[in-house]
Amino acid sequence: MWSYALRKLFYGFAVMAGVVVVVFVLFNILPGDPARMTMGQRADVQSLEAVRKEFGLDKSKPMQFLLFINDLSPVGYHENTAQEQEKYNYIPLIPLSSHVIALKIPYLRRSYQTKREVATILGETVPNTFVLAITSMVFATLIGVFLGIVSAVYKNTWVDNAANAFAILGISAPAFFAGIIIAWFFGFVLGPYTGLNMSGSLYSYDPFRGEVITLKNLILPVITLGLRPLAIIVQLTRTAMLDILGQDYIRTARAKGLGRFAVIYKHALKNALNPVITAISGWFASLLAGSFFVEYIFGYNGLGRTTVKALEMSDFPVVMGSILFIALIFVIINILVDILYAFADPRVKLA
Repeated sequence: MWSYALRKLFYGFAVMAGVVVVVFVLFNILPGDPARMTMGQRADVQSLEAVRKEFGLDKSKPMQFLLFINDLSPVGYHENTAQEQEKYNYIPLIPLSSHVIALKIPYLRRSYQTKREVATILGETVPNTFVLAITSMVFATLIGVFLGIVSAVYKNTWVDNAANAFAILGISAPAFFAGIIIAWFFGFVLGPYTGLNMSGSLYSYDPFRGEVITLKNLILPVITLGLRPLAIIVQLTRTAMLDILGQDYIRTARAKGLGRFAVIYKHALKNALNPVITAISGWFASLLAGSFFVEYIFGYNGLGRTTVKALEMSDFPVVMGSILFIALIFVIINILVDILYAFADPRVKLA
């Protein structure tokens, strides 16, 4: 098991290394001068040169790449000064006269526009996105499993046909299109009756209480983001339940006189949830990435909206940090799922 886990960690490291290279190359061949974007079109030459030096843009592309890797690496080579130690918050390992090899948290640099640390910007928005993604997954799982059970139990009836039609519609509708329709219909047309807004964040400002949690602003983004996984969970649950309900032990349970509820929920459902659990583990990271347009449509202050706004303003450090964070979440979740599979089925380690 240990060798299997280490092999998966090595693959994950290789994937992240590839993502780092692609992100650097992609955002360093785009047109535009970050220094001029920061200082404006009327900035003088001295100011532009000072900004380029501050962000390391005055160096060659290979040197910029090495500095980028050095910033992201948990073990870096830095100047042994108080300013550098405060900037990178490193722990010295091997002093080398004027420099030091140190242990540190990966440094995502600073925003071109606000000069704030990218890690700080992401730290303010990532929790909101996690709340949105987790709530969407819970919504999709509960409703999807219920509809899948009902569809399987009432096979080939109007209930089954309606559930299948809903699943096909949910899979076919892109999140950005569904978000626009849901925001317009429930937030604008029916807004006076539903009390829901077309836009809003998890936290809102109250003049008397200050910053407060506004849960109703989660409803429409959660429905939009959870619609696609919900549809897939409906079909997975229905297919698994139909297979399980045809097994011999289910017929035996019915022959013993067990009621429908006991047969379905105590015997069939437990064995039918394996593919659903697999889908949930894979969908969570996808929901984090899929929240970009949903957050932008609903004005939800999360990682996605922050990234899109940074891209509009050519604030590349924020965009690069966001992409690297999402890639890291994908890699971590895939490694954990693979290791859990190996625990559940030892044959996986030998494959």
